[in-house]
Amino acid sequence: MRIEAYFQAVQSVIDGCPFVDAQQISFSKRGATLGFMRGDLLMIDGSTLHFREFVDTETDVNRIIYAYHFMDRHNRLRFRYDNADHHRDLNLPTHPHHKHIGFENRIIASPAPTLADVLNEIETLIELP
Repeated sequence: MRIEAYFQAVQSVIDGCPFVDAQQISFSKRGATLGFMRGDLLMIDGSTLHFREFVDTETDVNRIIYAYHFMDRHNRLRFRYDNADHHRDLNLPTHPHHKHIGFENRIIASPAPTLADVLNEIETLIELP
């Protein structure tokens, strides 16, 4: 798959979310199948998702680096998924994939979610005014 097709698929997922109020996303092509994207999505309740992905789509979608950082309207961390290669000492079965819940130091094992997975989770957490 060409990286442009992946970027279009991601944009379609975001555009299909009725709870996303505003978006700012940048897409950077790094080759025919390599790309980086970074975005901020403002939800209808004032919460925000900051995300980034470095992706290789040559044979399959391989998110080499990702982070999905969700903050409530008071700028408190609700959760963050990432695959930064730290927390080896926790011996997580999904290492380097993990999830921070509520606090930076509350970390659990987690498979790598997609942006669509993250948005589905956020939908269950949205606090309507």
